[in-house]
Amino acid sequence: MRKIVVTEFMSLDGIMEAPEKWSFPYWNDDIAKFKQEELELSDTLLLGRITYDGFAQAWPGRTDKTGFAERMNNYPKYVVSKSLTKTEWNNTHVLSDNFAQGIAKLKEEDGRDILVFGSGELVNTLLALGLVDQLQLLVYPVILGQGKRLFRSEVANKLELKESKTFRSGVVLLTYTSRLQAE
Repeated sequence: MRKIVVTEFMSLDGIMEAPEKWSFPYWNDDIAKFKQEELELSDTLLLGRITYDGFAQAWPGRTDKTGFAERMNNYPKYVVSKSLTKTEWNNTHVLSDNFAQGIAKLKEEDGRDILVFGSGELVNTLLALGLVDQLQLLVYPVILGQGKRLFRSEVANKLELKESKTFRSGVVLLTYTSRLQAE
């Protein structure tokens, strides 16, 4: 069975909105290596519509020496949306009605991890449904004070810390698994 792995860039005060505005000063080779390895362990992207829209504008046409952009552009992408009817990013599929069943079916297929980037609303829904297997929080040493927080108050989940790692830039990676998967 495949795992759903959620990776989020988050400030110390839990803000995950618009990381492109505050995360770049902390980017370094260690974080780049982690993101490269993470992508290599997966073969599918699962995104909410807002994140999908941003990625679909940013990634097509990009290239790099490591193959990261090629993977992002060629991996199957599943976007959860009730409003999206047309997709232009290569290999994109829309999950709308009964999306939870579609995601559960994806998990049962052969393959590598299914990665979720950003997509805060989707992440909260996946957590509430018990579909998240691993949560990777890249916590940045910045307090933003306002913005969209990752976790909604009505979403409760039991997590178990599997790993913590500090990057040279001061960013901390916290890797959790859901205890609900084991119960």
